[in-house]
Amino acid sequence: MALMLKAKPVTYVAHSLAVVGVILVLIWAIHFRGGLAWEAKNKALIFNIHPVLLLIGFIILGGEAAISYKSLPFKKEQKKVIHLVLHAVALILGIVGIYAAFKYHNESNIVNLYSLHSWIGIGVISLYAIQWVYGFVVFFYPGGSSSLRSESVPWHVLLGLFVFSLAVANAAIGFLEKLTFLESAGLAKYSHEAYLVNFTAIATVLYGAFVVVSVHAQGDPPAPADEYNYSAI
Repeated sequence: MALMLKAKPVTYVAHSLAVVGVILVLIWAIHFRGGLAWEAKNKALIFNIHPVLLLIGFIILGGEAAISYKSLPFKKEQKKVIHLVLHAVALILGIVGIYAAFKYHNESNIVNLYSLHSWIGIGVISLYAIQWVYGFVVFFYPGGSSSLRSESVPWHVLLGLFVFSLAVANAAIGFLEKLTFLESAGLAKYSHEAYLVNFTAIATVLYGAFVVVSVHAQGDPPAPADEYNYSAI
């Protein structure tokens, strides 16, 4: 059910929050944490890839894919391809970002999958992959029957929003977990970096909220032939 609210203004707020999130996480990783590297003696630089790719690549690109039907002024078929490609790129970058965390742990002699954040993360990326494959097969190629598409749309949207919301919540848990580690290692609780991490988490949560509202808000009415094409998330 669509909210009695126009989607376009809500998507503008979501885009703005995405820009804020990108800037904040890059400042954190580059200015405060020393940068990013795939190979380095300072293994923390490897870990820095994780929050950058998971926020920018997975959550923000995934969110932009979710609202692409409401935010882009293109024909339905064009938006369908953009939606599909953005989700695919988000999935790939999410996998790379998760691998970066494993790589950091392995090279630093830290055990893997010991925290709630890591458990939820594996669940989220797995559900995201299943969601993408199902959407590709049913709504894109080879494409399901009209009845299958119509029956799948509400469930596809519901699962998509669930996975996206879970990813946003897990990102907030991840920021809290990392900040707790840093403070335990001596970072001042009221330092500029601590504030930056908290504000990055807040921007991420707000972005997720506006993406969800955008999906449920009123967009332009679809053409009859497009009603059961690829869904809005």
